[in-house]
Amino acid sequence: MAEQAAEIFYQTLFQYDPNLKPLFKSDIKSQGQKLMAMLKLAVRGLDDLDGLVPVLHALAERHVDYGVEAKDFTPVGNALLYTLKVGLGEQWTPELRQAWVDTFRTVATVMKAHAFSG
Repeated sequence: MAEQAAEIFYQTLFQYDPNLKPLFKSDIKSQGQKLMAMLKLAVRGLDDLDGLVPVLHALAERHVDYGVEAKDFTPVGNALLYTLKVGLGEQWTPELRQAWVDTFRTVATVMKAHAFSG
């Protein structure tokens, strides 16, 4: 389902903020694979935040190089939540939604603090 989820994510993201589309210069399918790999890494890393932080710092640096701005995290988070809701259907509970909100907030906070603190 990862490929479908990535497709839903990017369609939704570009609907929420069409100005983000030019930031994605590579094939959207390969971009989706990177997204899914990063989400898996983030979830696994929640048990070891000290190990996850350097990975997120490197990711933040790459995203700044791509032209990502701090404000871009909001539509990304919203598109992620929508994608999970669609993909999980009845399994999407308020508790699971809150867990993902917390996860994305943690990732975004670490990335933005590193990339946009100066």
